[in-house]
Amino acid sequence: MSRRTEQLASVLQRAVQSVIERGLSDPRIDGVITVTHVRVTPDLKVATFSVVVMPQEHEALTLHGLKSAARHIRRRTGELVSLARLPEYRFCVDDSYKREIQTLEAIHRAVESLDSGGDAPADDAGAVTPEPPPSAPIGENSP
Repeated sequence: MSRRTEQLASVLQRAVQSVIERGLSDPRIDGVITVTHVRVTPDLKVATFSVVVMPQEHEALTLHGLKSAARHIRRRTGELVSLARLPEYRFCVDDSYKREIQTLEAIHRAVESLDSGGDAPADDAGAVTPEPPPSAPIGENSP
């Protein structure tokens, strides 16, 4: 990505986030929406916004509402950004957030199992069983 497209992506990300935070009248758009990443094509004609919607049960409907409101969001963004021509807006869900949450949950479960289990083996009820004593005392020869 060239410096110009990076700068445009950064400006558009802040502007679109601001428009979304101010609120849109579409009832499908619900929950907390965060613009996580913007990709602008080299010809500056299309900008793709990756968004995270919380709670996740509102994700599909909110994404549909954002896609429908893309022209309205573009027009309101034009009031905040001084560009001769704004790119076409497209919205998609940022799946990297979901993978990050799953990874953090797996790490949390692993830490909890280490904290609760320790190094000693446990029986079915979760109680720690002692190690059996050695068969012969140290220093004695076995027959």
